[in-house]
Amino acid sequence: MKIKQLHNLYLDCNSVNTDTRKIKLGDMFFALKGDNFNGNKYAEQAIEKGAKYALVDEAKFATQPNIILVENVLESLQNLASFHKVYLNIPIIALTGSNGKTTTKELINVVLRQKFRTTATIGNLNNHIGVPLTLLSMNTDTEIGIIEMGANHLKEIEFLCDIAKPDYGYITNFGKAHLEGFGGIEGVIKGKSEMYAHLMTNHKIIFINADDHIQVEKTNNAQTFSFGNNQSDVSISLINAQPYVKVSYNNLIIESNLIGTYNFSNIAAAIAIGNYFKVNDPAIKTAIETYTPTNNRSQIINKGNNKIILDAYNANPTSMKAALLNFEKQAGSKIAILGDMFELGNDAEVEHQNIVDLATSLNIDQLLFVGENFFKTSINASKALKFKSFDVFKINFDISQIVNSTLLIKGSRGMALERVLDLF
Repeated sequence: MKIKQLHNLYLDCNSVNTDTRKIKLGDMFFALKGDNFNGNKYAEQAIEKGAKYALVDEAKFATQPNIILVENVLESLQNLASFHKVYLNIPIIALTGSNGKTTTKELINVVLRQKFRTTATIGNLNNHIGVPLTLLSMNTDTEIGIIEMGANHLKEIEFLCDIAKPDYGYITNFGKAHLEGFGGIEGVIKGKSEMYAHLMTNHKIIFINADDHIQVEKTNNAQTFSFGNNQSDVSISLINAQPYVKVSYNNLIIESNLIGTYNFSNIAAAIAIGNYFKVNDPAIKTAIETYTPTNNRSQIINKGNNKIILDAYNANPTSMKAALLNFEKQAGSKIAILGDMFELGNDAEVEHQNIVDLATSLNIDQLLFVGENFFKTSINASKALKFKSFDVFKINFDISQIVNSTLLIKGSRGMALERVLDLF
């Protein structure tokens, strides 16, 4: 089937879906395959549940006229999304980076929503499936699209840019994330910079943090719109980050609900992009000040007389270091519960040891390290304990002994350290 024909069928549907458990009346179902599942088997079920069309790539499952046989369902999803972007002809802002992608995306969205009808990536649906699904969730009511792009190996950002065809782009930072897939920090920089290459080739606008020398160097010959303390298009400065990040912009004081100096650049990017799209300053201030983080990202939670900084959505050496340095500035009794950092490959041993060495050197009263990688480290500090797994931690550490304290809970997604909350 030609992509234009497929697009016409898509326009006749209410939405796209890849999960029969969530089918709604009028959906277009894409029968994706995985290592442990074959969506083709559920095409008939999708139709029975109300899907208008289902796409399969195995002929034996194309049993009725509205089950459409294509060569490859995933490629059809991606090609349809790319065609749809051109059809809508709306500006797309793409962003990637090692840390802060989702928070920055949410901040950009709340700022631009003050003036425009926006559609943004839901949660972190930022891969080769999530990006097409986000594009296909946009319609003629959408005025600006905001696409988050994640990657753990080279050429992935390039591929996602080919699908989304962004008109603007922003890279939050270059840190020690997914070192195993990228082959080290140089690989991270090269991989993330694929977005720059795409935007520069197509003569598009790149938003940059003028205080980040890598961003400045990598966009030397590009069309840029910059923000920061240094010479830039928009001047934004950090006032302080205690207890929450407060910034100065255009003679305005903006007080956020985000902790940590590491969130300053995330907030500044959203302000600058709002400025570029001519959102008025009072609306930018309102958007930033009313945004509250969710999904285990720098959330502040009170449990009895304890204050918990829940930052358990993900972790890598760069974000872990930033979180610890910020946490040290907290007042009163401080306890950090830190979980393993994943996808570090051969660097796992040294990076976990580096975090242990840093954490034990800081003014933090108690350190609890959870996970196999942290368990292998050498710790010479009476204030530190290590546990091989969360279950061992749960059995051997009495959480009720923690009172009148501030806690930092941080680890990679696979550690699911938000489970600590259930122990109180």
